[in-house]
Amino acid sequence: MIKLDSERREYEMLVIGEEAHVAYNRVGLTDFFETRKIEDLYLNPAEWYESQKPTLNTVINTKVVEILPETKQVRTASGELVGYDILVLATGSDAVIPASVPGHDATGVFVYRNIDDLEKLIRYSSVMKGSTAAVVGGGLLGLEAAKALMDLKEYGAVKLIDRNRYVLARQLDSDAGMLVMEKIRDLGLEVLTEKRVKEINKDEKNQCTAVTFEDGERMECSTLCYAIGIKPRDELAEKAGIITSKRTGGYTIDESLQTNIEGIYAVGECASWEDQTFGLIAPGVEMADVLSYNLTLLPGQERRKFRRPDLSTKLKLLGVDVASFGDFFADRDGPRELPSTFEAPVRGVRSKEKRTDLVKAISFRDPFAAVYKKYLFTMDGKYLLGGMMIGDTRDYIKLVQTVKLKKPLEVPPSQFILGAKKEGEEDNTDDLDDDTQVCACHNVTKGDIAKAVKDGTCKTISEVKTCTKAGTGCAGCMPLITSIFNGEMKKLGQEVSNHLCQHFPYTRVDLYNIIAVKKLRTFPEVMAAAGNNKTSLGCEVCQPTVASIFASLYNEHVMDEKLHSLQETNDKFLANIQRNQTFSVVPRVAGGEITPDKLIAIGEVAKKFNLYCKITGGQRIDLFGARKQDLVEIWTMLVDAGMESGHAYAKSLRTVKSCVGSTWCRFGLHDSVGMAIRLEERYKSVRAPHKFKSGVSGCVRECAEAQSKDFGLIATEKGFNIFVGGNGGSKPRHAELLVKDCPPDSVVPVLDRFLMLYIRTADKLQRTARWIENLPGGIQYLREVILEDKLGICAELEQQMANLVGSFFCEWTEVVRDPVKRKMFQQFVNTEETVDSVEMVTERDQQRPAFWPKEPARVDFKGHKWSSLTWQPLVKADHFRDANSAAVKRGDTQLAIFKVRDKFYATQQMCPHKRAFVLSDGMIGEDASAEKKRLWVSCPYHKRNFTLGDSECGVPAKGDAGTCTNDEELSIATFEAREEHGWVKVRLPPVEELDKLLGTKRWMVGREETEKEGVFEVVERKYGKGMRGRKVEIGIKGQAPPNSTRAVTVGGGSGGLDW
Repeated sequence: MIKLDSERREYEMLVIGEEAHVAYNRVGLTDFFETRKIEDLYLNPAEWYESQKPTLNTVINTKVVEILPETKQVRTASGELVGYDILVLATGSDAVIPASVPGHDATGVFVYRNIDDLEKLIRYSSVMKGSTAAVVGGGLLGLEAAKALMDLKEYGAVKLIDRNRYVLARQLDSDAGMLVMEKIRDLGLEVLTEKRVKEINKDEKNQCTAVTFEDGERMECSTLCYAIGIKPRDELAEKAGIITSKRTGGYTIDESLQTNIEGIYAVGECASWEDQTFGLIAPGVEMADVLSYNLTLLPGQERRKFRRPDLSTKLKLLGVDVASFGDFFADRDGPRELPSTFEAPVRGVRSKEKRTDLVKAISFRDPFAAVYKKYLFTMDGKYLLGGMMIGDTRDYIKLVQTVKLKKPLEVPPSQFILGAKKEGEEDNTDDLDDDTQVCACHNVTKGDIAKAVKDGTCKTISEVKTCTKAGTGCAGCMPLITSIFNGEMKKLGQEVSNHLCQHFPYTRVDLYNIIAVKKLRTFPEVMAAAGNNKTSLGCEVCQPTVASIFASLYNEHVMDEKLHSLQETNDKFLANIQRNQTFSVVPRVAGGEITPDKLIAIGEVAKKFNLYCKITGGQRIDLFGARKQDLVEIWTMLVDAGMESGHAYAKSLRTVKSCVGSTWCRFGLHDSVGMAIRLEERYKSVRAPHKFKSGVSGCVRECAEAQSKDFGLIATEKGFNIFVGGNGGSKPRHAELLVKDCPPDSVVPVLDRFLMLYIRTADKLQRTARWIENLPGGIQYLREVILEDKLGICAELEQQMANLVGSFFCEWTEVVRDPVKRKMFQQFVNTEETVDSVEMVTERDQQRPAFWPKEPARVDFKGHKWSSLTWQPLVKADHFRDANSAAVKRGDTQLAIFKVRDKFYATQQMCPHKRAFVLSDGMIGEDASAEKKRLWVSCPYHKRNFTLGDSECGVPAKGDAGTCTNDEELSIATFEAREEHGWVKVRLPPVEELDKLLGTKRWMVGREETEKEGVFEVVERKYGKGMRGRKVEIGIKGQAPPNSTRAVTVGGGSGGLDW
């Protein structure tokens, strides 16, 4: 309904459920015994229901006790009246316990129907260890219940009791049923056939002790689970005047699913169609599809009718593959229906006679492989009617489709069995029609799956399951789904692995979905759930990617203990690291609008800390050169002045640039500044796979350059044109028109959908431009998804964005108020001293760092031989309660100390690539292989990875410690480290010797070394400095006025300067 009604949104839906859980997969009940987590069975995660409000509201733990058709209301058990326009009854069914059997109410007697039944069974089994449990009923549900009791591993024996000669009598003939029974006996399940329970024996505590059969035999058991059938829950019918089936029970419905009362419908097991009820999931889904379609019918569309459902079944029961399809008892009961083109021989027969003579069977049995097949054909061999399969069910989908098409066969009947695919051959799905039903549980066709892959909606199997619901029922169709998916991907030429890194066999999109569905919140949880090595630390690629996903889903503070070590240095210190190990400070200036007081506050900060000031292309002020240890004081001043973080350091919204629009400009059509501020205030802090920028122009003159932004708006007479997918950078791209003349109040929903879809489906570090280019169909596909709601997810995207922006907080405001986080900004943890590592140069009345050296420090730091080494206490061990690394100073040398899995490692602080003293801020990585235990630290600047040592032995001075794994010319010095008496001690050489090799003064970058003569000095010497302003008569600033008169060329009658 939600999907079909997504455009017109005519309906608001309320679901009232008696159980304590939202909808879950009852076909997978047995899986509950493995995980004991009901959430794993949910058809949609719990948060999905929140995201569907107000279109869909769900109330659980609430029982409806009466229907009042006259007033169109239902009454709940609490007495509350709830009104309706249309009422759909999906009350399901109850498991049957024969009340006529004495002792049926004894303790230890259960049914197998819902989660509550299972939880009771689990609790009871734990106190009945070693006793015997029995299941009554040899049908599909009975075998599932028997498997569940065996999986509990609490009982000494599990037995199955059935009144028939063989199991699965409603799906299989005697040969097939006997084979299944033989297989499940081999698995340890004792099967008692042709037995009926006469009495359940119990003791004085009313506890089940045994059962007595009708033949007088008695069997000891402590637990008895009935799975002998269902009874439709139609108890609401009588008072309401709804007709029910006298033969089967259930609300009587017509072909439109409506009861005898207009506006009241019934679907699923509670509905009786032509005096039949259906206890399988597929007919219930078909009923829901028909009803939803008819309720959302567009003008001119023809109403659908519910017809005889396909009762084909394919399951794995107790490890045995079992399937029946089509009219599988046509040889016993006569065909229910014959193809219209089949010419039956005429003979004098009564109208109700079973025409078994019209059916012929071919059967095959392999006792060695435990395979049995029986296919039923019309007597002329031209049409397949149905059949059953045990052991080998790989042709199931193709055979079901052949039956449905009712087309004459192109091959002899024998070829259906003798021509079966051999073991190990890959399924060829090309010969399946697009309308072939692949997933019977959710009525998903091959065409549905292929389309989802072709149009780029689904790039993984997990996305196929999420998008189409295929494979989320009994899961028996998963092999074919996988084959279809692989086949379509091959056609698209997309066989290249897009795994995130060596640690995860998934793409960023896969990982996003895994984290979202499983609600994972820490990196170890993600690694355990999806990593190649469940205990690995990850690396500099996956750690920030996972951190970004966490931020997009939960928006917790990136400096929280569980997240801090995952961040890139920029996010780690909430500022962009610059060339001289200082940071930039960028307050939020939404839409480029700023008050004089805030300008003054920025100026006061810049003067106090001697910061370089620059107006950015995004219409805000960037302050460069802030030392890490000064960041907290700087931001305290800014926060006190009413400013907040501009998130220039994050993969998030940077700015929404604007012209002045109709506020001041005579050409402006709309208030572009107001719109820009509203958009920037909405999306500030939202983290995405990469940074994104925006612009709002007040007219077609495009002063805000909106068409070069990730999303941009240009005002029109009727609203705004919305453009998406533009960017500058190394590969510029002009944005494309997404929506024309969008009303101002519709801009936010469109952008919410666009950004949320980007966050969900983009690859790691992929800008919106490249993302749209990689979408099959590009901008047209994007329009279909977020404007036409092709996937039925627009409301979900809007709600997810609303939740995300609703959780906003200023990260720097939180830091300045948190004593623990404030301590993270020290330069050294063992001294208050501060050290500069790059010389500052005065240029244009401001200071900047000297340029980087062109060559790295090519010194064999790793292989250096020290005269002697002694253990030196450098930092208190309790520092590492809140951190996993530290920078320390000894003499003139800066060192980095790391703690990994309770082991300590120490290295020089300087990365030799650019002589930057930053390694303590680097990310720790580890090989994905379980055999290798190599650790490395990744330099924050250019990701040079230096080996720390073996994470298992914890002795960094041995092996390849200190080598650079991605630049063989570089190395670093490493030192042994350990904790002793509350201190972290490092085994170091004498101070003088250490400083001689690693001292800051030796390696500090200076202007004389790197800037003997700058580019502009050459230009100025040749051409002179540029003139400032137009007052040419005063000469050039910094030089004396010229002695000679300068000629001024004039043109035009006015004598003005000819520029």
